[in-house]
Amino acid sequence: MKVLIASPVYQKPQILQLFLESLTTLNKANVHFDYLFYDDNSDQESSKLLHAFKPEGSRVDIIDGSKEEAYLCDQRSHYWKEDLIWKVAGYKNDMIQQAINKQYDYLFLIDSDLLIYPHTIDDLMSAKKDVISNIFWTKWQPDQPKLPNVWLSGVYGLIDKKREETLSNEESLKRYRAFIQKLATPGIYEVGGLGACTLISRKALLSGVSFQEIENLSYWGEDRHFCVRAKALGLKLFVDTRNPAYHIYRESDIEGARVFLEQLNSKKKCTFTRYYKENKNKVVLSMIIKNEASRYLKQVLMHAKKYIDEAVIIDDGSEDNSVALCHEILEGIPVHIIKNSESKFNNEINLRKQQWDETIKVNPDWILSLDADEIFEEAIVHQIKQLINQKAIDVYYFRLYDFWNEDHYRDDQYWRAHKSYRPFLIRYQKDFPYKWLEQPQHCGRLPYNIHVLPSAKSQLRLKHYGWAKYEDRLFKYNRYMALDPDAKYGWKEQYESILDDEPKLTKWKEM
Repeated sequence: MKVLIASPVYQKPQILQLFLESLTTLNKANVHFDYLFYDDNSDQESSKLLHAFKPEGSRVDIIDGSKEEAYLCDQRSHYWKEDLIWKVAGYKNDMIQQAINKQYDYLFLIDSDLLIYPHTIDDLMSAKKDVISNIFWTKWQPDQPKLPNVWLSGVYGLIDKKREETLSNEESLKRYRAFIQKLATPGIYEVGGLGACTLISRKALLSGVSFQEIENLSYWGEDRHFCVRAKALGLKLFVDTRNPAYHIYRESDIEGARVFLEQLNSKKKCTFTRYYKENKNKVVLSMIIKNEASRYLKQVLMHAKKYIDEAVIIDDGSEDNSVALCHEILEGIPVHIIKNSESKFNNEINLRKQQWDETIKVNPDWILSLDADEIFEEAIVHQIKQLINQKAIDVYYFRLYDFWNEDHYRDDQYWRAHKSYRPFLIRYQKDFPYKWLEQPQHCGRLPYNIHVLPSAKSQLRLKHYGWAKYEDRLFKYNRYMALDPDAKYGWKEQYESILDDEPKLTKWKEM
């Protein structure tokens, strides 16, 4: 079987990178894949990623798009203009024609912000349907529930209703819930409309399917016109709900996307010799500092000294007495300080790799990665031995609270780090193939693939004082504007919220 995978691409590089990585995981045992991309990117990094995508054994064709009009999206929603919709429709029609001309058995149209399972296309083909979409779920608005990429009728009708029926609100809600529940149940179901992740058979391609506008149809979006035309041609539309794709609709979805890919990778065989000790484990503090002497460094180190055994500290070009303070506070335990004559923070990935490499040189059993403004609550002093002196867990995840003053943390839609768990304490496995997120900013303080190691969530909490003073917030805001002005590697709305006058704050309570 030959399948042409095709996508119009106008995408941020950090999202596109994840999309392309997803495509490299596809099962190729019984199918040959080729690729066709329309490069409509305004960001040169995204175009470079497309041109660097060369999966073994596959042909990749890239056609330059018109790039005449920008596609707008933010943390709330995506905004499509009519001209842009029909430009994309033209791209998709060309993809249909190329699939026909080059004798492909199937055309798989997929948006560049979706991640699919390795077996997704196999599953869709095995359903033996002429037009079938793989389901994914999206919060179209941040405060709404997740909804599917398929519908029953009209523009986006999710209620099974005959033309002559009049339904009460209660009955409408009942039918809506029934449809959503059906889609949440793994299976293959007939629907009235679909899009964004669709497999089209050669039979359907030759029948005349098209994204061309139907001029007397007022429905918004090229997918609606495709679906109406397909039904008029006698084709049925189906959805496969067995393995939902992951939709990176907002930048805040990126972290979940990485977890999605790691879960895929974890299912692949990863062989390495796993080491552990059930007693006498050494905890090594790993930290980067720069001009921290007048901030929180003293408090952080005084507290950490109560439960760590050794420290590795990268001094990234300090001009104050931060290094001397480290030696003073940590007197009595081994301290390794590596000095950078010039700061490496403008390319954080190099700095984080340096930190990692220097830390593993001291043969740690456990690595505790803290910044110079992060302090665990007091309970860790009494619980650390319980965490490390065991054989089952290699990675511990904790909640980090962003303090906005000495005893209140920020708690709103842009500052929700404390709503999720992040890795700070890991057992070093010398034979594990650690991998890094290769981007200059927001690359993560630890290798990204540690998700596949045995892990647990701890109820111990971290206090982060990096935002607690206005002057620090102003400094970080200006730094982000200088290093990442287009928010390629971060979240634009969060950047803009740093200097909010009256953010929502909650008082901290010790456990």
